[in-house]
Amino acid sequence: MLERHFALPRTTDRIRALWLGSAIDRYVNWLDERRAATATIKRHVQTLVQFNDFAIANGAGAWEDLPAQIDVFVTQWMSEHGRWCRTQQDRAVVHANARVPVEQMLRLVLSGFVGTVRRVTLPFLDSAPGFFPHLSEERGLRQATIHGYVHNLRVFEAYLQRVGVDHLPDLASPLISTFLTERAQRLSGLGMQGCTGTLRVFLRYLHRQGIIPADLSRAVPRGRGYKQASLPRAIAWSDVQRVLDAVDRRSAVGKRDYALLLLLVSYGLRAREIAVMQLDDLDWKQAQLRIPTRKGGHSTLYPLSATVGEAIIDYLRAGRPPVDDRHLFLVTRMPYSPMSHWTVSKRVASRLRAVGVQVPRAGSHTLRHTCVQRLVESNVPFKVIGDYVGHRREESTLLYGKVALHRLRQLAIGDAEEAL
Repeated sequence: MLERHFALPRTTDRIRALWLGSAIDRYVNWLDERRAATATIKRHVQTLVQFNDFAIANGAGAWEDLPAQIDVFVTQWMSEHGRWCRTQQDRAVVHANARVPVEQMLRLVLSGFVGTVRRVTLPFLDSAPGFFPHLSEERGLRQATIHGYVHNLRVFEAYLQRVGVDHLPDLASPLISTFLTERAQRLSGLGMQGCTGTLRVFLRYLHRQGIIPADLSRAVPRGRGYKQASLPRAIAWSDVQRVLDAVDRRSAVGKRDYALLLLLVSYGLRAREIAVMQLDDLDWKQAQLRIPTRKGGHSTLYPLSATVGEAIIDYLRAGRPPVDDRHLFLVTRMPYSPMSHWTVSKRVASRLRAVGVQVPRAGSHTLRHTCVQRLVESNVPFKVIGDYVGHRREESTLLYGKVALHRLRQLAIGDAEEAL
C-alpha cells in the first residue's frame, strides 16, 4: 500500500485523488507482492503521476485512451530527462524509466493490454519457419540442444545481412566458406564443430524443403575431432581461494555468488544443476544435498559440508529475496526470477576476471574442472571421481590423468602397474 512507502498522509491522499489514483494504488500493491524496493516504487509512482497529468492534458477521457498516449509521453520524457545521456545504454535506461511503470500499470487495469514485450525472435523465422519445429518434433532434440542451434544460426543470419544476402536461394559455397573462416578465428575446435554441425543440418533441411536448389551442406567441412585431445581448464587452488576471498559478502549479490562458487568448486556441479536447484534439495536435518537430475539422467546425494551449508544459510537469511519461488538461486532484481545456467556461468567468469585469473573460456566449468583436478591430486580413484561429479563415461574422468603429474612421474621411474 502507499502508506508503506510515503510517510506523509497528504502525499498518499494526493496520489489517490488523481484520475489514475486507484490504478496507481493497485500497481503499488502489485510491486509490494514482488518485494520491490521502496526507492523503486517511489520512482515509478513519480513517473505515473506525471503520466496522469500528461494524459489529461492531451485529452484522454477514459482508461482505454491511455495506450495511445504512451509513445508520445515517452518521447516528451526523453526530451526532458535524456539530455545527460552520452551512450545508447544511457538512453535505454531513461526510456525504460518512462515506459516500464506505465505499461506495467496498464497491464493490471486494462484487459488485453500487452504493451512492449521483449521477445527474441528465432533466426530465419520468415524464410524457414518450419526448421525449429523440425528439430523438436522430427529429430526429437532437447530444448537445450536447440538453444545451440539458435545461437549458431543467429550469428549466420547476421553475417548474411551484413554481406547483403537477403534471400536464402542466393546462398553459395563461397559465402559459407567465408563465414566459417571468420568464425574459426573466434571459436575453439569444439565450438567450430557445433557451428559446422548446425550449418549442415540447416542446409540439408533447406534443400529438402526446396528453399535452396542445391544441397550446400557438402560445402561445410567436417572438422576432425580426437578423443582426449584437450586439457582440463582447471586453475590452481590458490586462485580459487583468491576468487573466494575477493567476494564482498556484505551485499546480497556477494552472499549469493559466494554460496554458488562454493557449490561449484566443492562438488563439481554443472551450471544447469545449480540453476535448477530447489530449496527442497537441501536436507538440513540429515546435512545432505540432493542433485535430482544430472546430465546422465541419474541423481546424486552429497553430504552437505559445514562451509557450504553456512554460506547457503547466510544467503537465505540475508541475501535471497523473500519470494514464493522454490529455486535456490534467484536474480537480485525484481521480479526475482530463477538464475539461468548461462547467468551462473557468467557470474563465475566475472569473478575470475575480477581477480585476474586467466583461463580459456572462463565459466562455471572452470571450477568443475578444478574440483576434479583436486580429487585426482589427492589420489582418489578415477571411478570414484566420475561417480562424484556425475560423469556418464569413464573417458571423461580419464582426461584428467594427463595433468596428474605425480602419477605420471611414477610411471616414468617406477612400477607402472602400481601407479595405475
